Amino acid sequence: MTPAARVRAAIEILQDFETTASPADRFLRDWFRRRRYAGSKDRAAIAERVFDVLRHRNSFAWRMQSETPRALVIASLLSEGQTRDSITALFRGDGYGPPPLSASEIDATNSPPRGEPPLHVQGEYPPWLEPELRRAFGERLLGEMRALQSRASIDLRVNALKANRTDVLKELRVEGYDANPTRYSPFAIRVPAGVSGLEKTKLFTSGAFELQDEASQIAALLVGAKPGMRVLDLAAGAGGKALALAAQMRNEGEIVARDIDERRLAQIWDRAKRAGVTIILPRSPNGMLFDRVLIDAPCSGTGTWRRQPELRWRLTPERLEALKKTQSHLLDDGARQTRPGGRLIYAICSLLPCESEDQITTFLERHPDFAIRPARGVWAESTKTEPPPGMDQFFRATPFTTGTDGFFAAVLARSRRAQAPPE
Repeated sequence: MTPAARVRAAIEILQDFETTASPADRFLRDWFRRRRYAGSKDRAAIAERVFDVLRHRNSFAWRMQSETPRALVIASLLSEGQTRDSITALFRGDGYGPPPLSASEIDATNSPPRGEPPLHVQGEYPPWLEPELRRAFGERLLGEMRALQSRASIDLRVNALKANRTDVLKELRVEGYDANPTRYSPFAIRVPAGVSGLEKTKLFTSGAFELQDEASQIAALLVGAKPGMRVLDLAAGAGGKALALAAQMRNEGEIVARDIDERRLAQIWDRAKRAGVTIILPRSPNGMLFDRVLIDAPCSGTGTWRRQPELRWRLTPERLEALKKTQSHLLDDGARQTRPGGRLIYAICSLLPCESEDQITTFLERHPDFAIRPARGVWAESTKTEPPPGMDQFFRATPFTTGTDGFFAAVLARSRRAQAPPE
């Protein structure tokens, strides 16, 4: 494909993407699958431009004073240092390139807006979300938001049932990967953003590691799961945390994995087989109580904006309110299934107080038989290491402070004197 054809493809993808709820990476994969003429270098260049637009949509729209896919792509070219003439050459309408620039596009290209962009433009977030982000970060807001604009590294969790971190590191380096241990999780390895092929390695296919961000690994360690325990993963998704818990438990005990998305949950069985995990169960008898209940709740995903930049533009006030109701319901459901003396762990990949501290405050008002167990102490019990930044009463992680995805986790202990619900 010519450079002009790549530009046109990026515009078409962004136009089509506005009509779907599919994640950007999956949408791109399916789009290219239907267009076999695009080679690997073409696909990489087009995908990079699409993700660049999704990460910088506000500033690109402000630069061109327009939110059309064409305007956003033109702004992405300008951000790379392209000149008006070089952009005009790409928009000639021949060689499968995009149609020529309109008069308004030429004017916008020649005349940048005056003054400093508004804060929501610099920070690349929806303006309606600013009060909540201010609650979260105060004067650090812009720094935190800029950290979310970079590409995320790739983190691996070494499966302690089959391997150890030192050996996996050595083998990955032999295979040419720039792999290094992370700072906080004792099982985590980090490779640079953009690396491919990890899931085709012998290490992966043999179950030596899984892909999992370090913050998510830290949240799993805060569960404090031990061999022989009975654990409930109430919103298990595809099972990443359930697998991490099984490794912590040395494959001894029971883990019940549930999720309303049966198709997503079905992925756990192949993953468990590869990892050598045999203690994960799909259901439990009615009335069963658990030593640990993990709720990795559906949330805004604001902590994952580096990986899924489209989420920042899809979030609406109505969507956020619906998520908060779901989170409250899951917390109440989890409380009913936590045994007296057991623990309920609430985890979300969100930066917003309304989904984190606020939820814990209202939960404790509804359930006075629960109390906060400081995350810092739980971490010391589980790992015998110094806690990462953001580990105090709760665990709060951000790319700015911990170099991980954004995350929140709270550990809630149920009183031993609490009355168990009747079976």
